[in-house]
Amino acid sequence: MKRNIVIIDESKCDGCGLCAQACAEGAIRIVAGKAKLVSETYCDGLGACLGECPRGAMTVEAREAAAFDPAAVQEHLEKARGGAAPASVHGGHGQACPSARMMDFKAAAAPSDPMAAGPSALTHWPIQLQLIAPAAPYFKNADLLLSADCAAYALGGFHAGYLQGRRLAIACPKLDSEQDVYLEKLKSLIEDARINTLTVIIMQVPCCSGLFALAQRACAAASRKVPLKRVVVGLRGEILSEEWV
Repeated sequence: MKRNIVIIDESKCDGCGLCAQACAEGAIRIVAGKAKLVSETYCDGLGACLGECPRGAMTVEAREAAAFDPAAVQEHLEKARGGAAPASVHGGHGQACPSARMMDFKAAAAPSDPMAAGPSALTHWPIQLQLIAPAAPYFKNADLLLSADCAAYALGGFHAGYLQGRRLAIACPKLDSEQDVYLEKLKSLIEDARINTLTVIIMQVPCCSGLFALAQRACAAASRKVPLKRVVVGLRGEILSEEWV
């Protein structure tokens, strides 16, 4: 079958291991100083590892590959843990993936830089990336905010601090399956709608970096260039980083 799969350029890889840490399925290992794909059946093709590679050695390509096998991933992870109790299919490296781990914030801590609450800044519908039409007039020459689904719930000042003055598209790089469609829509927003800027808000969990990687791919594939910003939100709603890249 033809599907998205991670490709590793060993000539660029320096064996830092960040990609292996970001891969919740345990599909990547460092062997003889280079990152290796352990098995195609372990790779979900979402590209969570891409944003972690400092050398640009990781890409996602559509090609003939064995189907992603969640059951095989589960068995693989259990063996890696030495037969420990089963965890989420996306658990790895000895613990469940942070994006799926249950956490109870009993005492809500105030963000270090709280933003004032206010009315909704949402100006259009739909907002899910799978449903939006890049040709919609409100995207023309707009500043686009591409947000991970969870970010608006974690970030208390989402509307006032980031959505105000921007058009919105949301997606989940871990659970959504239409990655190729997403890539084409983002490319069309850059080329046809001629958006002014693209801001991507993601959570700190490893799988979320796949959304920023998707935006990078769209920017690289488009015939015109737009400024690209990455904002990383912590699980308690704090801004961990914000930078133009």
